[in-house]
Amino acid sequence: MQNTIDALYKKIKDLKTKQEFKNEIKKILLDSDELFDEKTAALLIVDKLGRNNENISKIKDIKNKKECTIIGKITKIKKQREYTSKNGFVGKVINLEISDDTGNCNLVLWNKDVDLVKNKKIKEGSIVKIINGYIKEGYNGLEINIGRYGLIEIKEDKKIKIQEKKNVVEGELIEIESTRPFFRDSGEYGFVTNIKIQSKNKEKKLTIWDEKVKEIQNFKVGEKIRIENIDIKNKNGTQEIHLNSTCKIIKI
Repeated sequence: MQNTIDALYKKIKDLKTKQEFKNEIKKILLDSDELFDEKTAALLIVDKLGRNNENISKIKDIKNKKECTIIGKITKIKKQREYTSKNGFVGKVINLEISDDTGNCNLVLWNKDVDLVKNKKIKEGSIVKIINGYIKEGYNGLEINIGRYGLIEIKEDKKIKIQEKKNVVEGELIEIESTRPFFRDSGEYGFVTNIKIQSKNKEKKLTIWDEKVKEIQNFKVGEKIRIENIDIKNKNGTQEIHLNSTCKIIKI
């Protein structure tokens, strides 16, 4: 651990003395009730000074059960939920969608980090940096969690630009399945269906949700369509294509 701390200090030794660095680490540990370990506290100091040169992962490259650091744009914020742990603790959790120029995935905020959304420090369009995020397989594919040693930073630098990837699929509509209702955890119900598209001699299956289910009924089997801003999720080692409210369906 000490070797790691020393290596991090070398990145900023022209800006702070070794003692100042140690004192700031102690202050962060004290202010966080030792929620962070020394390495994470040191990394936070280095990162705030703009000297964190650790590899930034792209969303397309994240892997299950691995840690990563990414920068992305918040493109969707879902409703806050409560949960009860096995020991009876009632906490709060919220799912966001984070995107970069290679794709998107879920970002899960727990308890105190939820307040960043509640207090509008994080909103749709915010650029955030996740340090030491933990990747795991969620219900809708891979998701990033900020665990005990993870950090989230809101980037205020206007020079930082995140180009979202506009995933597109096009081809001949060859099948529209029957619409199926479903119930969400909140008790509300929604609708889902699947369609198949023949694209470049390859058949693709897409899952369509809610208002887009009604919209696809305006198209007929045999027509050629283009769908922009599809949501590609990695689940159980395979890619799934989803159509949500942000997608656009065009006849071509």
